[in-house]
Amino acid sequence: MTTLTLRAAPPERLDLAGITPAALAGLSEGEAARLPVGTSRHGLTLGDCFAVALDGADELRIVGATDRLDRIGAGLEAGRIVIEGDVGQRLGAGMTGGTITVSGSAGPFAGTAAKGGTIRIDGDAAESAGGAIHGAPAGLDGATLLIGGRAGDRLGDRMRAGLIVVKQAGDHAGSRMIAGTIVAEVVGDHPGYGMRRGTLVAARHGALLPTFAETGRQDLVVLRLLAKSIAAHSPEAAALLRGSMRRYGGDLATLGKGELFTPAG
Repeated sequence: MTTLTLRAAPPERLDLAGITPAALAGLSEGEAARLPVGTSRHGLTLGDCFAVALDGADELRIVGATDRLDRIGAGLEAGRIVIEGDVGQRLGAGMTGGTITVSGSAGPFAGTAAKGGTIRIDGDAAESAGGAIHGAPAGLDGATLLIGGRAGDRLGDRMRAGLIVVKQAGDHAGSRMIAGTIVAEVVGDHPGYGMRRGTLVAARHGALLPTFAETGRQDLVVLRLLAKSIAAHSPEAAALLRGSMRRYGGDLATLGKGELFTPAG
């Protein structure tokens, strides 16, 4: 197992994009230590901040991580990254495969533009998890994002494909969704704001927009199939999907082909 152990809290934000198992596999420890990771004119390298131990494995472990470590796993194509601690912004940005696991919490825009693979965050995620960065065409784009705690506002903003499973999310979950699926126990006010297509499932929700129209009770096979597919990731979410659901269509202020499901109690 390749291991990077943070020596101390870094004096500046670090950009770990491209520090993946595949990128490190062909390097010596000395070569890896010289990789630039600083974001200021000081020119910090990987070795300045981390103790580097390489063994060529397809698993990278980052020990003692803090929220000053940005873009961990960006562009990941295969392999596994395990982070002990918290991470900064844009975790797994643009990844196409592999697995990222975080024992702590994540900063804004986790999983943005990720097309494949799985990201699991055991703690909380900040705003716009699975959302598009400013000026980007889409957020999560085919990957799976699992959040064990609470996500901030605008979860899945401009999400185009993939799956997000979360315990609790803030306001405007699923805002401007293009497609994809979000399953949550609780979401805040105005879920699905501006969504064009896509599916939101929530056991409880805040205030709904007036541009969502109730379409009655539903017992859809596709929801039971989704429950089966995510049961290993989240038994609670799977149980929610197996129940009878009430459907709302929207956002009718846009294309209006999105949907919100909530238990038909």
